[in-house]
Amino acid sequence: MKGLMFVLCVFCLCLRQWINQFRIMFEVDTVLEEVMGDLWSLVRVEGSDSHCQYKYKETPSPSVKKRKVSLLFDHMEPVEMAEHLSYLEFKNFCNVSFLDYRSYVVHGSVRDNPALERSVMLCNGVSQWVQLMILNKHTSQQRAEVFTKFIHVAQKLRALQNFNTLMAVIGGLCHSSISRLKDTASLLSSDVTKTLSELTELLSSYSNYSNYRRLYNECTGFKVPILGVHLKDLISLNEALPDYLEDDKINLGKLQHLYSNISDLLAIHDCTPPFEANKDLLHLLTLSLDLCYTEDEIYELSYTKEPKNPKIQPVAPVKPPVVAEWGSGVTPRLDPATISKHVKQMVDSIMKNYDLNMDGYISLEDFEKIAANFPFSFCTHESDREGEISREEITSYFMRGMSVCAKLGFNLHNLHNFHETTYKRPTFCDTCGGFLWGVIKQGYHCKDCGVNCHKHCKDVVGMECIKRFQVTSSSCPCTPGPISSLHTKGNSWSEFSYISLDIN
Repeated sequence: MKGLMFVLCVFCLCLRQWINQFRIMFEVDTVLEEVMGDLWSLVRVEGSDSHCQYKYKETPSPSVKKRKVSLLFDHMEPVEMAEHLSYLEFKNFCNVSFLDYRSYVVHGSVRDNPALERSVMLCNGVSQWVQLMILNKHTSQQRAEVFTKFIHVAQKLRALQNFNTLMAVIGGLCHSSISRLKDTASLLSSDVTKTLSELTELLSSYSNYSNYRRLYNECTGFKVPILGVHLKDLISLNEALPDYLEDDKINLGKLQHLYSNISDLLAIHDCTPPFEANKDLLHLLTLSLDLCYTEDEIYELSYTKEPKNPKIQPVAPVKPPVVAEWGSGVTPRLDPATISKHVKQMVDSIMKNYDLNMDGYISLEDFEKIAANFPFSFCTHESDREGEISREEITSYFMRGMSVCAKLGFNLHNLHNFHETTYKRPTFCDTCGGFLWGVIKQGYHCKDCGVNCHKHCKDVVGMECIKRFQVTSSSCPCTPGPISSLHTKGNSWSEFSYISLDIN
């Protein structure tokens, strides 16, 4: 039996080499492709046997390309994006407990209330991501296409009855940094502008959100409310009714009203979402929405894309909705471990879907398309292999590009710009002090600060990257520097700017 398995493993190794050298033959011959698919299925079954002692590295069949899950914004359908945003939103909403609502009623703030803080940050993240995905495009036509796609996402969110994320998306589209882009607005179709007007009217604060409340009360089954509106109701109810009646009797009527409103929100937790989520896309969105930019940086990018032209008359905007500033004064509590976890999950998803040869590298073309999902896609990156990017380089890119790391002053170990290096003279590890043995690629070298270390010491480097720290202490490397001539932000859309709930 062992002899047979040895022969099988040797055969697989030879076959893998054949596929690597003459891959085109397998791509053009469908019959051969099917036969290889059956063979790999058989090998997987046999290879999982506990008696198999000969390990081999399986090269996937070319048919894997057809099954590859896209992680690209351009390839994600609006309904797919809306469903995954709704999954994240509903997950956060279900984490808010009765005690969290009670705490908010008593203190009137989401401070020291992690569940509500996460809801604030997610809403802010969606709104900022919408703005930055539009501003990240180089031409007016490209920006108009992204704007149109987010309108379609908003329509799907409306159909899913996810009003909280809908408010965040429309908030991003109506933000004054976007509405001032007249060249972009001129390329939008009449259907898009009409839909935007209808959705802003739906979410308008006019008459205490009467349009939204009427529609929300008609909804059945799965739905996600605009949490800020309902929390405002709880605060208003708490302030309007006294705690005690005459003769120091507890106002049971007030407690009953508060309990009833909170119970209605908690009852939604039992709803079953009418969709499923793909973990790879969730990792993409989670990392995308973790970005943290200031209003000044977003406006700076907006004026960079379309400088102010006094000859162009402003387009008459629809009246934007206004949402309660229920999250003011909250500071994000992201920690290095959380950021590292998100980046690792994202990189794992990338390698699973794009490293078809399972050699630890993806093509530069695929990497650049994936990077377009992030506002720091214009950050520089380096490669130790022409035309390909390694797992370590992808991780370093995302860690170095995360603006939230820079703003919160994190000095993470893997912010070092490590590259596997061949040393031409004796070199010692700066972490353990040991000699870097070997003929080629003896260790890792940080191209920013010059630290050298073993592969196994790379993740436990005790010193921070000095050059990287000097950069991040002043500004994020992926955002343009301050513009002294930054124009006044105020315009007819500015009242909607705080749809992105203030957490600073």
